[in-house]
Amino acid sequence: MGTGDSDSESNGWNRARGLALKTLLLIGGALLVKRLRKSTTRWDHAHFVSNSLTGEKYSKEQASRDPDNYFNIRMLTCPAAELVDGSKVLYFEQAFWRTPQKPFRQRLFMVKPCPKELKCDVELSTYAIRDMEEYKNFCDRPRDQRPQPEEVIGDIAEHLTTVHLKRCPRGKRCLYEGSTPPGGFPNSWQNGATYCTSELAILKNNEIHTWDRGYDDGGNQVWGQKEGPYEFKPAPTSSFNDMFSPLNFPPPPSMERRIEGSFVLQE
Repeated sequence: MGTGDSDSESNGWNRARGLALKTLLLIGGALLVKRLRKSTTRWDHAHFVSNSLTGEKYSKEQASRDPDNYFNIRMLTCPAAELVDGSKVLYFEQAFWRTPQKPFRQRLFMVKPCPKELKCDVELSTYAIRDMEEYKNFCDRPRDQRPQPEEVIGDIAEHLTTVHLKRCPRGKRCLYEGSTPPGGFPNSWQNGATYCTSELAILKNNEIHTWDRGYDDGGNQVWGQKEGPYEFKPAPTSSFNDMFSPLNFPPPPSMERRIEGSFVLQE
């Protein structure tokens, strides 16, 4: 009789423990679903894009596949300041891999949520810098040896372009993609161009695709890549052999004018 009572108590305890476990699982599942359903804020999108742009990236893989149309370019971006409204200001420069100390393009990015009246998630605007020489290799320098945030804000010069980014539909490779508004932005930089357009895509693992083109009054493309966007991937682990790859040497001077019109953020 004592054994029967013991078995009954054991079975009751096991049932109670099972019910408690099920309850915990149900509560945990409900909390997880609630968390997953919680909408991402406008600033979450902006911060994600800002973080994805940041870092050292190269177009080496693309240059290896198609050396006739693409060069191994170093793209370097880092935080430079933050405005009172929370907008992030990033410093951006591009240079040939072999001469990173001589950037051929320097800009400031401003990243913030899209205005509520627009159907987009993130607004990325590009600005010229008042004194580009002072900012050369900004990201490579110690923080106390480069312009400070208040100086950076004061050095934001002419507005050049704005790209509106949206989250990519499910199933696409990209995470965010966007372009300049229809008609682009005024640009008379070279070859008779009167306006330019920019396209930007952010992929997984902080890969960035940029495609900039200039057009004349007749709508004819007069500068920029015709084959497709430049593809920048985070810096791989370097090796001794990489240093002597022909992809890493700058092109002859006659080519420099052509390729300078192939990147984002034109004047």
